[in-house]
Amino acid sequence: MKYISSLSFLFFVLSAMAQLQSPAEFLGYELGDRFTRHSDVVDYYEHVAEVSSMVKLEEYGRTYENRPLLLAYVASDENMARLETIRKDNLRRTGILEGAPTTDVSIVWLSYNVHGNEANSTEASMATIYELLTSEEAKKWLENTVVIIDPCINPDGRDRYVNFYNQFGNLPFNPDPQSMEHREPWPGGRANHYMFDLNRDWAWQTQIESQERLKEYNKWMPHVHVDFHEQGHNSPYYFAPAAQPYHELVTKWQRDFQETIGKNHAKYFDKNNWFYFTKQYFDLLYPSYGDTYPLYNGAIGMTYEQGGGGRGGLGVLKQEGDTLTLLDRLTHHKTTGLSTVEITSQNSSKVLSEFEKFFSTPVRGKYQSFVLKTDNRDKMKHLRNWLDANGIEYGKGSAQKGLRGYHYGSGKDRSFSIGPNDLVVNTNQPRGVMTKVLFEPNTKLVDSLTYDITAWAVPYFYGMEAYATPTLIPTQLDDTDDFMPYPTDGKEVYALLYKWNSMKDAQFLAEVLKEGIKVRFSTRIVKIKGNSFGRGTLVVSKRDNSQIKDFEQTMNSLANSKGRIGYPIYTGFMDGGPDIGSNDIRYIKPPKVALLGGDGTSSLNVGATWHFMEQELNYSINMLSTDGLSRMDLTAYNVLIMQEGRYTNVKEHGMKKLSEWVKQGGKLILFQSAIRKFVDSDYASISKYNSDDEKEAAEKTDTERAEEAKLNRYEDGQRNYAKNIIPGAVFRVSMDNSHPMAFGYGDTYYSLKTSSARYGYLDSQNVGVIKSSSDHLSGFAGQYVREALPKSMVFGVENMGSGQVVYFADNVLFRNFWHDGKLMVANALFFVGQ
Repeated sequence: MKYISSLSFLFFVLSAMAQLQSPAEFLGYELGDRFTRHSDVVDYYEHVAEVSSMVKLEEYGRTYENRPLLLAYVASDENMARLETIRKDNLRRTGILEGAPTTDVSIVWLSYNVHGNEANSTEASMATIYELLTSEEAKKWLENTVVIIDPCINPDGRDRYVNFYNQFGNLPFNPDPQSMEHREPWPGGRANHYMFDLNRDWAWQTQIESQERLKEYNKWMPHVHVDFHEQGHNSPYYFAPAAQPYHELVTKWQRDFQETIGKNHAKYFDKNNWFYFTKQYFDLLYPSYGDTYPLYNGAIGMTYEQGGGGRGGLGVLKQEGDTLTLLDRLTHHKTTGLSTVEITSQNSSKVLSEFEKFFSTPVRGKYQSFVLKTDNRDKMKHLRNWLDANGIEYGKGSAQKGLRGYHYGSGKDRSFSIGPNDLVVNTNQPRGVMTKVLFEPNTKLVDSLTYDITAWAVPYFYGMEAYATPTLIPTQLDDTDDFMPYPTDGKEVYALLYKWNSMKDAQFLAEVLKEGIKVRFSTRIVKIKGNSFGRGTLVVSKRDNSQIKDFEQTMNSLANSKGRIGYPIYTGFMDGGPDIGSNDIRYIKPPKVALLGGDGTSSLNVGATWHFMEQELNYSINMLSTDGLSRMDLTAYNVLIMQEGRYTNVKEHGMKKLSEWVKQGGKLILFQSAIRKFVDSDYASISKYNSDDEKEAAEKTDTERAEEAKLNRYEDGQRNYAKNIIPGAVFRVSMDNSHPMAFGYGDTYYSLKTSSARYGYLDSQNVGVIKSSSDHLSGFAGQYVREALPKSMVFGVENMGSGQVVYFADNVLFRNFWHDGKLMVANALFFVGQ
């Protein structure tokens, strides 16, 4: 006992003697001399939290590659002792929790390194936290301000970049931007493990890093949030205020305080003769950024951009002949980070009062309630889970008739009724502004030159019938029963039928096929005993699976684990539609899927497909490199996916090989720009135009426009360019839902179009088409794009020999948030060509 007490005393003495080390003292090198691996960053933050009573460190999750995600809370000793009270008090200001706050403390959240190869910011975070803890002036700021630091949002991407640079960096560094150390190989370090741009994922939360981070963010709802970035190495530093277009719901206070913050930064930059700019390029519209998502949740959300990025390395030569070093870059980020805390502390009372005002002020705008209708239980459950993840309240509306509102599908006002299963989302809730932004049918654009997509209304990406109303609709708790297995009566089953309506059904099919169970699907509507089963219905027969003991029990166990309902039938003789033995009930040959990646492909979109296959469909995929395509044995696969890309290194020999593989029974799935490789070629029949006359007329128009453009004013260059672009707009697509590619859909699909490319109708199997200019429903589309898109193919299938080419002119897997498009990809994988 005495021995234990002596050890405890010794530990106490050693702990008391422990001193906070600077990053240089702890790491063994000065910040800026090299890039710090993520594990060493974690070690430094653990050291800081261990020796300082002013720091609390939490691991809030793990990445796909199992790296820890951290939050460091920095506060005065007094505020650290009441940290949980401060958090809850802040939620009381929003109305999320009831009651009045008893503390007056501002919350600043600093997020670093969302893009892995914008790697200086994690280095800056270590310099920043050390300064906060050691500077007497900074300690005064912490008397009324809590600082939350996320040192690295994207550890997987960061380590990919750091490993690259440590491998190829010269010693000493070579500032020549042409040097290999300034040119990352595909896919680069920007994105996470699945090659997702995490800065576009705040609202959608498709990635585990976003999901885990937003759980914590929404527990705190900070007053100021900064997202630290880098841009091209020749660019100076960018900080707030932001550029137009601002969303109309961004408040005057939010805009004004951005300017106040910017002027405080400018004071320090001017003193050091550092270049910077404001009010250009980085707008505040798209809701899934690290600046806009916080803005729509009441914060002052900002992006800070330092020149450098993946081309920066430890030092890079700029166009004017100066060398920009890593030390320069991290010092600039450290300066703006500290300046943000300083100006927030100085204005703490105003920050708190305006934050509270944001949530107590009724949401401006025409529409106050949004009503969503669907009989698809899975879609509705997915929507509710996504709303929960964003803290958005919803409920059921009481049955009402004679209501009138904006109908998303037609773009016009219509009368409608509320049914017992309809979901209602109102703006009179704490996150009312975020609700309005996510659900509004058309976002008001002050300026068409925006940085990202301009349409994202929830009903469109869920493919639901919906209405927006100018009046508030009262709601009650949504207590929908999610799942109830189908009862069996103990008879010997002939087969089990499984309806095909959602991604949950596709996940079930993927699991069944992985288990070696043979499955068929119906190409026509089947009716038996008063039940109707639509196209795509899965049929698992006892005869096909005679090797399975306890057939029905095994299948029910699998179905229950996926929340699916198996409908037992006791005969192959149907009351309507094809019998089970008909050729219209087709066998599914399990797909062996390969995905092309590497040079010439879009890493973000390849990553979206990879994530879709592994994390959503749960089906194995083989990643193949474009570099070795001409030498590969493609007979090992019966499905090959080409996501967006130029495919410049797929030459004629590779194209011939692909063509022959398709003709021999392969299925080639092409997304968006990958289609261009096949347009008007010897390898497919797809064309840009429907006829020679249409082609001639379009070329004549292009020539006339080119002549007119010669006299355009130079300053109007961007405006004129905008006539030819479509950064992201919603179009109504007319669907042939009798085609296997469209099983599970109605006759209309709402498509997010991010490319101006158009394609003429195929000779047959035009699964989805845009018929007229009135099909443009939401978002900005340039004048020339709108004029070109009518009478164009969006989704289609072309037979070639024994195989097929599947066309997705619109990329339904773009950022993986357009939920309604994913079933179409599953259809292409499992049904098309069977």
